[in-house]
Amino acid sequence: MIGLAMMALLALAVVALVVALLWTDKGRRGLVLALRSLWLHRLRSVLSVLGIIIGTLAVIALMAFGEGSMKDALDDIARQGATNVIIRSVKPPDDSSTQRRTRIAIYGLTYADYDRFTTIPSITQRVPMRIFPQEIRFLERMQNGRVVATTADYADVNTEVRMAAGRFLDDTDDRGMLNVAVLGSAVADKLFPYEDPLKQSVRLGNYFYRVVGVVASRMPLAAVGGSSQSAEDFNNDVYIPLRTCRVRFGEKILIRQSGSFSGEQVELSQVTLTMKDMDSVRPAGSVVKELLERYHLKNDYAVTVPLDRLEAAEREKTRFTQLLTVIGGISLLVGGIGIMNIMLATVTERTREIGIRRALGAKRRDIILQFLIEAVVQTTLGGLVGVVLGLMVVFTVPWIAEHVFATHRPAVLNVPSILWALAVDLAVGILFGLYPAWRASRLDPIEALRHE
Repeated sequence: MIGLAMMALLALAVVALVVALLWTDKGRRGLVLALRSLWLHRLRSVLSVLGIIIGTLAVIALMAFGEGSMKDALDDIARQGATNVIIRSVKPPDDSSTQRRTRIAIYGLTYADYDRFTTIPSITQRVPMRIFPQEIRFLERMQNGRVVATTADYADVNTEVRMAAGRFLDDTDDRGMLNVAVLGSAVADKLFPYEDPLKQSVRLGNYFYRVVGVVASRMPLAAVGGSSQSAEDFNNDVYIPLRTCRVRFGEKILIRQSGSFSGEQVELSQVTLTMKDMDSVRPAGSVVKELLERYHLKNDYAVTVPLDRLEAAEREKTRFTQLLTVIGGISLLVGGIGIMNIMLATVTERTREIGIRRALGAKRRDIILQFLIEAVVQTTLGGLVGVVLGLMVVFTVPWIAEHVFATHRPAVLNVPSILWALAVDLAVGILFGLYPAWRASRLDPIEALRHE
């Protein structure tokens, strides 16, 4: 907001200065002379403002495509859980020591914790999950994967879940404790390389589960919100109803390793809470921590707020925008240097004209005003042409990329960048036109009249 306010003040100051220059009769006559001079030397004028045109175009295009790319990235993060609070079960260090591998480690979230979360008014959705490794079998084929026991709300919270075939779990499956399963894409490919997996049955533990759907391939979400699934392959997951899991597997999981075994008793591996808006996320996270601290004697949980990642990305967006602004500003400054070079050459070329004007009574400030107006007119016209070309690029390139090259090039028009570019164009005209105008005003009238 501060940056936009400063930009608006700069634009108003520059516009006010230009209006003041053109408000007087001399200013208006200078404007007519400047336009006439530009028309008489069209090629030179176009070449002199080419840097301004390219710089303005670059500012608008860079800001638009940068804004579009960052918006896409932020939207992806938001879809991954900007309004979520993720609570995971974490095995305490004392339960993972080698001296205690022969006993059952009891830790993590409980169904009582899950019920306590309902006391938080800002929660709109709760998704419980029980996750553990398991062999998935079909006939003689076998795949090592994970069982993810959850509810139908899982697909609503995880919007990246898309079905390749069939359906996801629904409330009827959970209420009826049905033996149904939804396969990840890798599991389906391994167990059913030639058959249609739908309506087939896979074996998990001692029971068979009818396949009702296959999830499309998903990319691993490394460290997304601290989820328990972070940096793991979702495609090796098998989803079953949570109540079915409680009946068929229970909470105790035995793991055999090198002739010994270890066991874990975890009621819930993860709970994802969805809030009504992002403003409610942090307060809800604090309430969750207080509830868990009250009922858990050991630190066997972790609370993560994915909003942190979103805010970090927004800070990156701010830095990225500042970098693009600097690049665009450099382009405009280079264009201003080109304007100054042409104006200095023009002063030399029009030395005799300046001498005649001085001999007829023109004062030094009149000469300064004339050349200053010419510089401002050039940069303003160049800026307007650059804005038109920039808008054309912003609106046509994404369409061409999508319909011709089948690629996604998002662009979001950044209106402040247009105002900023035009304000800088005017400022560049004044800044780089002032020295040539001063040089012109300092010419001696007599020497100027002798100039050939």
